Amino acid sequence: MKVAWAGSREAFQVSDRMAKLVANDPVFEKFSKPMLGRKELFKNTLRKAAYAWKLINDLRLTEEEAKWLRHYIDEPNYTDLHWEMFVPAIEGQGTKEQKKKWLPLAQTMQIIGTYAQTELGHGSNVQGLETTATFDRQTDEFVMHSPTLTSSKWWPGGMAKVATHAIVYARLIIDGLFHGVHGFIVQLRSLEDHSPLPGLTLGDIGMKFGHGTYNTMDNGVLRFDHVRIPRNQMLMRVSQVTKEGKYAQSDVPRQLLYGTMVSVRQTIVADASKALSRAVCIATRYSVVRRQFGSRNGGPETQVIDYKTQQSRLFPLLASAYAFRFVGEWLKSLYIDVKQRLEANDFSTLPETHACTAGLKALTTAATADGIEECRKLCGGHGYLISSGLPELFAFYVPACSYEGENVVMMLQVARFLVKTVSNLGYKQPVGTAAYLGRVTPLLQNNCAVQTAEDWLNPDAILEAFEARAARMVIGCGERLAMFENPEEGFAELSIDLVEASLAHCQLITVSVFIQKLNHEIPGNGVKRSLEVLCYVYALFLLHKHQGDFLATGYLTPKQASLANEQLRTLYSKVRPNAIAFVDSFNHMDHYLCSVLGRYDGNVYPKLYEAAWKDPLNDSDIVDGIQQYVQPILKQKLHYAKL
Repeated sequence: MKVAWAGSREAFQVSDRMAKLVANDPVFEKFSKPMLGRKELFKNTLRKAAYAWKLINDLRLTEEEAKWLRHYIDEPNYTDLHWEMFVPAIEGQGTKEQKKKWLPLAQTMQIIGTYAQTELGHGSNVQGLETTATFDRQTDEFVMHSPTLTSSKWWPGGMAKVATHAIVYARLIIDGLFHGVHGFIVQLRSLEDHSPLPGLTLGDIGMKFGHGTYNTMDNGVLRFDHVRIPRNQMLMRVSQVTKEGKYAQSDVPRQLLYGTMVSVRQTIVADASKALSRAVCIATRYSVVRRQFGSRNGGPETQVIDYKTQQSRLFPLLASAYAFRFVGEWLKSLYIDVKQRLEANDFSTLPETHACTAGLKALTTAATADGIEECRKLCGGHGYLISSGLPELFAFYVPACSYEGENVVMMLQVARFLVKTVSNLGYKQPVGTAAYLGRVTPLLQNNCAVQTAEDWLNPDAILEAFEARAARMVIGCGERLAMFENPEEGFAELSIDLVEASLAHCQLITVSVFIQKLNHEIPGNGVKRSLEVLCYVYALFLLHKHQGDFLATGYLTPKQASLANEQLRTLYSKVRPNAIAFVDSFNHMDHYLCSVLGRYDGNVYPKLYEAAWKDPLNDSDIVDGIQQYVQPILKQKLHYAKL
């Protein structure tokens, strides 16, 4: 099952090797993080990042090994933006000459980069960005400027104190004319003493949600005061500005710019399964350790994992972790395919790929953020302790719902793709994930044939239910949109319905990918059968949770919905014997989980007690402040106290 989770034996071996390397190195200790102040926390992160880079070079790690090493260090820092955004942006948007100049510097970390797009006043709406890059043909330079307070670059990780360079997105102005938003390579700091260059205002935007978590990252604010950069520092693979101030499009299609965005969102989907699996691992292990009520004749109390109420909340999250893992794998192969097509000037699959990555980013991040919080609740009061690992994990993960595309905005982008697909049905057959819309007539006419609870253990029955629900919701939105004279007004008015239809479409993709996975050969005795159980749990849980959709569209009867829920309860009993094996298959080391409740050895209570005594408040019996502020109250002498 570990190999099934990892994707291949080789992938498992690489990740396992890097997990052990990090877990066994005292430099990467992280249990003390919550006790550190911001400056100490940040400095400690800088030390770990430097040590990691030394390891990568000394051990000559491959790119894949280096990625896993950084993942298991589990501490957001400036290298995240450098490797995941800065370098790919140059690779995707730079000319051959620009790549030849900048990539060797970035890949050896002689420069450290960040990605400065979001502003104080604008995030998702890139065309609304206010930072300007005005061409000065007299000096052959661009003048970068922040004309308003809201044009301040806001949020880029690593920018506040570390990054030496940034890809800055700004409005290109030539002779007073606006030519769209473009990327520019801008040096931020001196490579000699690291001081900000003249004309730049740089700083940190302040503490974020949680304590350790993202406060290891120096998210920054950046303002320009007429800062000049050479013309050749505009990323010019797609569009160029000549010495004479002529703006021109190259023969490289603009669609290539979507490649970086698709890549980043595909990574976010993959990361969702990693984060959710951590929370589920902690909650499952603790649910086996924890006993509460149900003692008979003085015997042990019942393990909380044996209560149906616990199973009905926990096991769908376990199934979701596996579902997100497999849809992340599938999305990666889709990205590789579209990347090859883009390089061959084939853009036919780009709209679908864009919709898939946008929608699945929204679906998986929202479900994961909610799932982590649910796992915290599943651990009762102890889940609220920092030492449980869950509060910090939630604080670390929840911004994924906002960065790289706010989730509702992402779902509305999916809706535009679906509406366009439906409007083209008369003369263009939909393909890929939208192919089911080409069978819209039977999906609208035929209703569910399920008669017994066991009938729901049929992949075809499940797939048809999800296809019919999505098709009916999408077609319904299309019909209501057609009643509006102004399509944009209709889109705005029906946006709530459109988001719900997009969610149905994305859930269909996730369910169908899980079913496709089971159609392939999966080695290991009982592995495939166990995954089938999880697949049915995932699908029937969604059907139960969204049964209003299935009933309102007329595809299911109330009786059939009830039979699905009955089968779901039966499936929980099949998951229970393998629950620990399922979470052990994630192969998460104790170091990575950073949780007393999720310890592999189950030795929870002694370690909880031990962890409590490490709190600084327990350094002495009488802490600072007791004599000054508590004793005067007890002795009725508060009027003498220096308050």
